[in-house]
Amino acid sequence: MKYANVIVDISLEKLDRTFQYRVPAELEDGLSVGMQVVVPFGNGSRRLTAYVVELTDQCEWDPERVKDIIGIAEKGIRLEGQMIALAAWMRRMYGSTMNQALKTVLPVRRAVQEKVKRNLVLAVPKEKAEEACRLFEKKNQKARLRIMEALLQAEDRGESLDYGNALKDLGVTAQTIKPLTEMGLVRVETDTVFRNPVKPSEVEPHPVSLYPGQQEIVDGILSRAAAGDRRPSLIHGVTGSGKTEIYMELIAAVLKEGKQAIVLIPEIALTFQTVLRFYKRFGDLVSIMHSRLSAGERYDQFERARKGEARVMIGPRSALFTPFDRLGIVVIDEEHEGSYKSETVPRYHARETAIERARMSGAFVVLGSATPSVDSYERARTGEYQLYQLSMRVPGRMLPDTEIIDLREELKAGNRSIFSARLRELMEDRLSKGQQIMLFLNRRGYAGFVSCRACGHVIKCPHCDISLSLHTGGRMICHYCGYQSAAVKKCPSCGSAYIGAFRAGTQQVAEQAGKEFPGARVLRMDFDTTKQKGGHEKILEAFSRHEADILVGTQMIVKGHDFPGVTLVGILAADLSLYAGDYRASERTFQLLTQAAGRAGRGTEKGVAVIQTYSPDHYSVTAAAAQDYESFFRQEMAYRQLMHYPPASHLLALYLMSEKEEELDTGAGILRELAARTAEETRREMRQTERNVIHMIGPAEAGLAKLKDVYRRVLYVKCGNLALLLAWKEKLETELGREERLRALNIQFDMDPVNPF
Repeated sequence: MKYANVIVDISLEKLDRTFQYRVPAELEDGLSVGMQVVVPFGNGSRRLTAYVVELTDQCEWDPERVKDIIGIAEKGIRLEGQMIALAAWMRRMYGSTMNQALKTVLPVRRAVQEKVKRNLVLAVPKEKAEEACRLFEKKNQKARLRIMEALLQAEDRGESLDYGNALKDLGVTAQTIKPLTEMGLVRVETDTVFRNPVKPSEVEPHPVSLYPGQQEIVDGILSRAAAGDRRPSLIHGVTGSGKTEIYMELIAAVLKEGKQAIVLIPEIALTFQTVLRFYKRFGDLVSIMHSRLSAGERYDQFERARKGEARVMIGPRSALFTPFDRLGIVVIDEEHEGSYKSETVPRYHARETAIERARMSGAFVVLGSATPSVDSYERARTGEYQLYQLSMRVPGRMLPDTEIIDLREELKAGNRSIFSARLRELMEDRLSKGQQIMLFLNRRGYAGFVSCRACGHVIKCPHCDISLSLHTGGRMICHYCGYQSAAVKKCPSCGSAYIGAFRAGTQQVAEQAGKEFPGARVLRMDFDTTKQKGGHEKILEAFSRHEADILVGTQMIVKGHDFPGVTLVGILAADLSLYAGDYRASERTFQLLTQAAGRAGRGTEKGVAVIQTYSPDHYSVTAAAAQDYESFFRQEMAYRQLMHYPPASHLLALYLMSEKEEELDTGAGILRELAARTAEETRREMRQTERNVIHMIGPAEAGLAKLKDVYRRVLYVKCGNLALLLAWKEKLETELGREERLRALNIQFDMDPVNPF
């Protein structure tokens, strides 16, 4: 007798365990670990789907009480055994139910209708077909005759007839073809056609020629992998240094061994150019996976990977869960990007999850960035990762010159435009030469901090060194510790009345550019203009064909794109990310400014980047202008160590949500007490020293304190010892399941949060 242990498809903590069912005799041969099944659940035996995580011949319960599995779920997608193990790791690391983790590693949840192509072919020798033609002509059966003659002509060309085209072009119906198939003269053949979002006609062969610096890195990574050194590799290469060519050469070596590759990119906007470059090298072996694909396209890419037709999968973080059984390499391009961190439960980081999946598969991980995350660079500095560096652009291309414009001086000179005098002068020059311009508005919802336009002073929390966020009602709040103060009317540093929150959007910038430069063709690329499927590609294609002179956009225009015609990049408001209410604000600003400046001068003409800011002396601005990562890293790491922020320490966020604010605040207090008690118990159980303790901050209002009538609070926990922090988290999760007073709250965990909540 066989039994199956399953995870029931309900995302509830109390059901986050396995349930055992008997495997009926008729399913014994067809059932395997990872399949979706239908089971009777509970007293009413309601039908639910479940995932099989183990098959055994040991019954763990009274056999009389064990129910039978009803059947295998129709159109269910199978989970591989390795994916189940990865889901278990994610549940422990990031905090979620096992069911939530399983659904995450299954990016395509249901099979969809297959797309098939039907062809007509002759089912008899040519002589017999010609004999049939003479008979149809004699009987004046013109429709049958047309079909047979067309099939004979197609056979002479070595082709078949497309069923749908034949009906249309020959003016016949399906009822005409049916008798021919019954007579054995014609056969209808069907082939499954995979929906491919990239058209091979769009690409041309891609010649490969690495320069010595690139080849040295390729050789180093492959020799380490051959020697069994599976440490992740971090390629720190300046913008335009040719990291993508290195990725492709590494992938080619892996494919030669019969293995598969996953390439993660941070944004859908990057998919277009990236996929075309990989297609030029690897052709139909390349597939893509992202949220803008139709259900049919996503399913087909999943199936192509499963059947071995696709061996290189490219996409955002969900592509990491492609069902490859011989994974050889995972590449994470622009590894510093915040979008690699999931904002839904489980809040996993693609970098850490990729490293764990590679460990399970015997694969190796390659990270690449012109501006590595502080976390990754610190690991490379301490030897946990292997560091490789490219300090020069590919031969023939130079890094752009970068100028910093002090907006305080512009204000003193009476210029209140969004364009500084110097930027306007450079734009006029480039437009007169027929060159292209990118205008980058450095915002992503960060308009809540309060700064002085006269002296650049920013109002910060006295306890956390984080800017205070301006809320309606005139309150300034720290979203780390909860500190509050009234909004200021005058700058406490210089007394100026020019103090407040900066607010501007890409639409206003595009309109202003159109007014200031009437002859210029302006394109805008932001969330609003790219909502439709293919929106990113249309705008990027138009700009690459020089159908516009100026491209205005947010972060999506400055990451990874290569436009040789762009010789000027204007960064309009560097401060918008510099003083976001987040400890990573300086890091994000340095990365964005460096990446934005790197879009200029990628052709033969040397480029110029202009950074407009109220904080021209801030180290993230000066280091970005100088393209000096080491200088930035030293100063940023000193700040992280002083404040015990990652990577100097681990940070775990506990998010609490409820529709009742009073109930939420009461629960937050209970949670704080429970967390403190279990932290001390865990520390004693693990015999940690007094120096190695768990520190708590808050609870405080979350960055967005209320969303869709749901109130939100956050409790931050710092600890330098990851093992201690994870042990405490698991202990707290157990206690939360027993605490009746917290049952009504939605509580979520977030390890080392990247995006402010």
